[in-house]
Amino acid sequence: MDLREIAAGIGPVDERAMAEAQRRWDSIAHPLNSLGMLERDIIRIAGITGSADVDLSKKAVVVMCADNGVVAEGVTQTGQEVTAIVTENMSKGDTSVCRMARVAGAEVVPVDIGVARPVTGEKIRQRCVRRGTANMTKGPAMTRAEAERAVLTGVELVGELKERGVRLLATGEMGIGNTTTSSAIVSVLLGKDPAEVTGRGAGLTSQGLERKVRAIETAIAVNRPDPADGLDVLYKVGGLDIAGLAGVFLGGAYYRIPVLVDGFISSAAALTAAAICPAAKDYMLASHASNEPAGRMVLEALGLTPFLYAGMCLGEGTGAVAVMPLLEMGAAVYREMCTFEATDIEAYEHLT
Repeated sequence: MDLREIAAGIGPVDERAMAEAQRRWDSIAHPLNSLGMLERDIIRIAGITGSADVDLSKKAVVVMCADNGVVAEGVTQTGQEVTAIVTENMSKGDTSVCRMARVAGAEVVPVDIGVARPVTGEKIRQRCVRRGTANMTKGPAMTRAEAERAVLTGVELVGELKERGVRLLATGEMGIGNTTTSSAIVSVLLGKDPAEVTGRGAGLTSQGLERKVRAIETAIAVNRPDPADGLDVLYKVGGLDIAGLAGVFLGGAYYRIPVLVDGFISSAAALTAAAICPAAKDYMLASHASNEPAGRMVLEALGLTPFLYAGMCLGEGTGAVAVMPLLEMGAAVYREMCTFEATDIEAYEHLT
């Protein structure tokens, strides 16, 4: 299966299931719409899955791990070796997202899609496309075929997780230098100046930020990515982690599983997925607004409103996992709360 077939297989959300979910919320003994975004997203999940019987009991966070050749331009505070160390720590359950996922009842699925050196760990999915990307200031970060393979890897993984009964996905990443690639993608797809969409990442100095902006400007000038072609942008100035996550978003739409957007890197991947197939936007759920400069900007471009404004910018899927318990709480009210009819309380009416 190729990307064209995947995109062609993504249809609209199920309006009848959404209408049925809305009727269910209206029948529950509470003021109409009083749970706000929780009600909205439970209804959206019904539309995504095609069923008003919303089940979020089995959850997972897919963490795409890959290295980026652009680190050679001095755009990061730490070295590339950190990617491999953190990826292996994820397999041991010893990272921030692992601790948070344990509380949220979600499985962590780390994926080596392009770490610079081989990594080991029982839980790591070995799906490496290439050992890190090239330096995008000198030419394309990867080939178009490699980018497509990485995207399809994400799609296939969603299919596998659905077969295992997973009903809600979060997206995460690990890759030193990936705020640089994300800013490059966002700059091209939103038509923004690189300086407007580029932040300090994991703690750059002002000089480091200047180097980062220059690297992005150079990469765009050298590669001339086409904003009308999401895959073109991805292979020229993107990363394998972003490509894999774009595939997770497309896979969520194709297999009808709701997928939570995490922070800036995840949202850049979501934006890329939407550039490849605009219909995929309807299958995405926002979690939080990243503290990166373009965090809210990208969500607005996708038409998404986040639950949390918590100043987070850690990545790994931490923001998306933080929202999972909120959605489960909403689903519990939706499924289990008594109705107006059962309590002999006069139902509220929609007033105009």
